[in-house]
Order: sequence, then structure tokens, then C-alpha cells
Amino acid sequence: MSCQPSIEETVDLSVQNWIHGSENCDDNIDPPIQVVKYNSCTYILRQNRCTNYEAPFMFLFFGENKALLMDTGATQEDDIFPLYETVNTIINDWSKKNGEVELIVAHTHKHGDHYAGDGQFKGKPNTSVIDLEVKDVQDFFKISNWPEEIVDYDLGNRMMKIIPIPGHQASSIAVYDTSTKILLTGDTFYPGRLYINDWNAFKMSIERLVKFTDINEVSTILGNHIEMTQTAGVDYPMGTSYQPKEHQLPLSVLTLKELSRALTKLGDTTTKKIHDSFIIYPVD
Repeated sequence: MSCQPSIEETVDLSVQNWIHGSENCDDNIDPPIQVVKYNSCTYILRQNRCTNYEAPFMFLFFGENKALLMDTGATQEDDIFPLYETVNTIINDWSKKNGEVELIVAHTHKHGDHYAGDGQFKGKPNTSVIDLEVKDVQDFFKISNWPEEIVDYDLGNRMMKIIPIPGHQASSIAVYDTSTKILLTGDTFYPGRLYINDWNAFKMSIERLVKFTDINEVSTILGNHIEMTQTAGVDYPMGTSYQPKEHQLPLSVLTLKELSRALTKLGDTTTKKIHDSFIIYPVD
């Protein structure tokens, strides 16, 4: 098994086209889930905006013993949103070449558009679904000092680092893949409206991420949504089913540091602030 980007070709996510809904969803002919094979051991999935306007991304990582699925999307019904079927097909194809793996289903945080599909996975063979509260996340990943401790989680010759980042939501985590150097940041940092429920916790989490990127190589930062347009500082309206000119999904460490500086400058003042690639958006 080889998943090293230095050895393998990877998809250029800065130019990757994603399904982005339709003006009239009755006319939409896109699949309910878009599957992009980043490399032979890494897949990125996006939910069709016409099944749910949130159109969240999901991420599937393979190691020698385990596969890790981050998030299960915004829709429960498998006839509308066949996530288990889609993921199971990918796993079966992968396993024919590489051997069977256990599927671990985890979440970037506890909001409904990231765990609605959990029921499709519960009770399935060789599958574990992690529960959603802080204690559940702590217990599973063995995080004794939440939120300060960063822990390793081994998929089998593929180490993931789990980074607690509360602020958007209490049990939010980031996930860093030491193989591809991808950093997943959920709804804490993505090209869109960064909804902040706990201002101080959010600021500390962004600081934690910046410090992490100072000592770990990061190839790209991927969040769970796209809400910004290709026009700097302009977002799509909430609830839209059609986003024809989306901002690219990847964000950079430089943009993360831009967010950190902006939060430091705002201090304790919870203020909405528009930037080119994201919007600081406190929730009152």
C-alpha cells in the first residue's frame, strides 16, 4: 500500500470542479454524491446541493487496518442520499486490492448536516460510529486533556492527528493526515461564514491550529463547505440551491494566519468581519 503524494499523482483541488446544484432542482441531473479520488487511499465526497443546500463535504482515508470516514452529510434517507452504499462500494473496491479494513465513522463536530447519515452506518458489519459529545470524542481518541492535547490515531501505517478545536461547536475537531499533509478543519475554517458560538474558545482553537502549522507541513486546508463566490468577500445567500461560481475548496496556511490576526485585533469584541475568502460570523 502506498499513499504518499511524493510517489502518487494527486488531484489538483485548486481547480477541481464540484457539483454545485441547479437553479431548478427538478432539472438537476448530478449524482446525489460526487466522489473525487484524491489518491489511491484518499477520497473526497460532496453531497448534491439539490438534496440539501448545505452541500457538505465528507472525507475517506484508508490505512492498512482501518478506513476513517469524516462526517456523514446532511440527509438521513438512503434513497435520497445513498452514502453507505457509496462508501461501501469504495471500500469493497479498495479491499479487493489491499485487504479488508474496519470502517471508523467520526465527525468534525456535532451539527446535523455532518451526522445525519449516521443511521445508514450503525449496525453494519465491521463498522463503528463514534458518538457526538465531547466525552465520546475524548474516550474514543484517548484525549485526556481536552482541548489542549493533540493525539495520534493510527489507521495502519497511516497516522492521523486529532486536534480539538471547540468554538464553532463544543466537540469540534481538526484532523491532520501525516501522509497527504491535508488538514481538515470542519466548519471552523472554510471558504464561507465562520459561525462562532464561543468566541474565546474559537480564538484559542485558531491559535492552536496556527501553532500546529508552524511545526507541521500542511499541503492544503480543507473545510466542510463552500459559501464564498469567486468574487473576493462575496458569499452566496444562505439556503441557495445553486452556486455556479464557487470559491475553490482549499485554503492556505497564510489565510489561516490572516484569520488568526483578525481575531487577535478584534480582541474580546464579537464582530462580524468580511475577508476575501471567509467571513467572521459571531452567533448571538
